[in-house]
Amino acid sequence: MSPFLQLALLLGLMITAAKALGYLSLRLGQPSVLGELIAGLLLGPSVINILARPPFLDPHLKESVAHFAEIGVLMLMFIAGLDLHITDLMRSGRVAVYAGVMGVLLPLGMAYGVGMAFGLDPLGSLFLGLILAATSVSISAQTLLELRVLRSRVGVSLLGAAVLDDVLVVLGFSLFLAFTGEGHLGFGVGLLIVGRMLLYVVVAAGVGFLILPRLARAVDRLPISQGLMAFTIVTILLYAWAAEVIGHMAAITGAFLAGLFMAQSPLRDRVEGGLKAMAYGLFVPIFFVNVGLSADPRTMSPQEAWLIAALILVAVVSKVVGSGLGARAAGYSWREAAQLGVGMMSRGEVGLIVASLGIGEGFVSEKVFSGIVAVVLVTTLLTPPLLRALFRPQTREAKAAEATA
Repeated sequence: MSPFLQLALLLGLMITAAKALGYLSLRLGQPSVLGELIAGLLLGPSVINILARPPFLDPHLKESVAHFAEIGVLMLMFIAGLDLHITDLMRSGRVAVYAGVMGVLLPLGMAYGVGMAFGLDPLGSLFLGLILAATSVSISAQTLLELRVLRSRVGVSLLGAAVLDDVLVVLGFSLFLAFTGEGHLGFGVGLLIVGRMLLYVVVAAGVGFLILPRLARAVDRLPISQGLMAFTIVTILLYAWAAEVIGHMAAITGAFLAGLFMAQSPLRDRVEGGLKAMAYGLFVPIFFVNVGLSADPRTMSPQEAWLIAALILVAVVSKVVGSGLGARAAGYSWREAAQLGVGMMSRGEVGLIVASLGIGEGFVSEKVFSGIVAVVLVTTLLTPPLLRALFRPQTREAKAAEATA
């Protein structure tokens, strides 16, 4: 069987498994994303290990699936941005700052302590803290979209805090390499990185406010088949590319900003309808299933199991407590603080990217990287049901209001 036919069959199985278990998850009262993540665990090394079985033996298959998954997470974050108003995000500024900063400092300190306790050197322990300080709200955003509470003040603050979280971690990682890496280029490199971040945000905002809405209308009037959707996809990809290459930020941040700016266009509803069909029909299910394909718990030694357990505990407690206390300090109720803290708990691509780069620089061992993968999987699986439980009273009120409207 040719590599393309292997990919075609694999994608078909992945989407079928994701949708089937997503439906089952909904019937059991949980978000569909939980079922899609479990589908990945079943297809991955944890159970079936489908990529090690005929006919899926092409060595490039895993990389191809990962590329589809990356497009899925970009689309998911664009849709999350599209569902918000910039004014809502600005109103959450104080809470986002408190929750974002506390959600970085507490994981940084707790992970540093775990690293020292398990025999890592001080630099390795500090780098471990940077990895666990990263967050990923892709899962949370999808769950809140399903629960129809993404535009609640907790949902808006969650996304704002995640953007700040991403900026702080990427900045911290870049400064860490500048001061401790072999290049050791010093303080000037740190200032350059900050400047590039600011430049990206300013240029992205200028283009987003002044050019994107007008250009979208102009393209929509042209006699081009699905011109508006093509323009939207190009916008997502270019904003994501520029976020990493120009701004030293995560690509998902660029995609989120693109959605936030595109939401100002009168064509917003058409963009959302067209993109959701493409995203949720193909790319997003592959993203969620792909998370489980990298998990292989059978290779763990007893010592690694203790380290992984400690990392998971720190990952959960530090984010929930850190971001939750930040939200509480900004005036949120205890329930809202818990909702925001749990929403910040999930780890993902940012932490994995930082950890992967750390291996190349010698700051992270393969053993620690395995622990980071486990942290991503466990926090990703825990987040949807916990968020649903915490938001249950609000979703009941929303359904009651819809019924009486």
